[in-house]
Amino acid sequence: MPQLSDKGRLMPESPIRKLVPYAEVAKAKGRTVYHLNIGQPDIKTPEVAMEAIRNCQEKVIEYSHSAGNISYRKKLAKMYQNIGIDVNEEEMLITTGGSEAITFALMTCLNPGDEVIIPEPFYANYNGFAVAAGVNVVPVTSSIENDFALPAIEEFEKLIGPKTKAVVICNPNNPTGYLYSKEELNQLRELILKHDLFLFSDEVYREFCYGGEEHFSAMNLEGMDQHVIMMDSVSKRYSECGVRIGALITKNKEVIKTALKFAQARLCPPAFGQIAAEASLETPKEYFEEVYNEYIARRDFVVAALNEMDGVYCPTPKGAFYTVVKLPIDDADKFAQWILEDFEYNNQTVMVAPATGFYATKGLGKNEVRIAYVLKKEDLAKAMVALAEALKVYPGRTR
Repeated sequence: MPQLSDKGRLMPESPIRKLVPYAEVAKAKGRTVYHLNIGQPDIKTPEVAMEAIRNCQEKVIEYSHSAGNISYRKKLAKMYQNIGIDVNEEEMLITTGGSEAITFALMTCLNPGDEVIIPEPFYANYNGFAVAAGVNVVPVTSSIENDFALPAIEEFEKLIGPKTKAVVICNPNNPTGYLYSKEELNQLRELILKHDLFLFSDEVYREFCYGGEEHFSAMNLEGMDQHVIMMDSVSKRYSECGVRIGALITKNKEVIKTALKFAQARLCPPAFGQIAAEASLETPKEYFEEVYNEYIARRDFVVAALNEMDGVYCPTPKGAFYTVVKLPIDDADKFAQWILEDFEYNNQTVMVAPATGFYATKGLGKNEVRIAYVLKKEDLAKAMVALAEALKVYPGRTR
């Protein structure tokens, strides 16, 4: 048999999706599985988006411009301008989800063998994007002990070498829910300028900032126009994960010009996705207020419930709709499989994402899981009871 590629061999499994077969078996047994493992909100997609798809009058579903429909880009630019990010339609590419925006950024700015520094734990698919681009991820570790704040700049400095070309941040953070402050971002700014690096800023959870905290975009860092590349997506903002529409935004004209060549190679972003995304820009303010209040309630409930469990520590997320939780367990991967395979409480169980998959450093996250509080409160309540009962009887409990 012919040999497969090194990239195929190195491509990591999704820590979020690899347990799906165990969940399917549990469901086949008649058990209710509460999915706390994946950022798939149960919030309704805005009606304006659904209506735009239902009422589409196109006679032919044509290719769009490789950079995305100009009408969408103009409206999207206006949306950014309204929140203080000064960009125009020529300074963005519409992509097939935020995932493609990240991949395009890596392939545009880094050569195979170059290095990108990422605070860990980080969105697990960054590993896959890096493998696809032939780029090496160099982690700088944040800690649950200080709720996953940005690591000290001195720790970044220690990792910078001749192959270092970029730093990636996700703000608010997936998987931790941490929100980087303006002060932390300005510390990164000094580092980026000192070493002439790119800063990739994944800001798909911008709208989800809690407790009076405000989001500060890396696009607004002074003197960073040629260094910052922002990645965005409609997936979480409008609960439209399946339309697969994202964006790559930067003031750096050479980056846009070069990334467009990758965009041309894949022809265009999804047509119906762009129709839905453009219509979503007309979503009424009340929608966001309702969604925001719902997530605040879910966050507060889950954090309180987790911290009431013996031996559990859950930081209070400042943004997104995730939290990384420390559990009294020996091995998060074993626990996540066991709770699906061998455990049930009132014929119910939960699916969590082992945090090991969000770290690049081997051995980290073994007693941590990511929980996505994307279910309605009634389901979250049942899930928390099941999790608490599971921890009482798990054979690998550590205390």
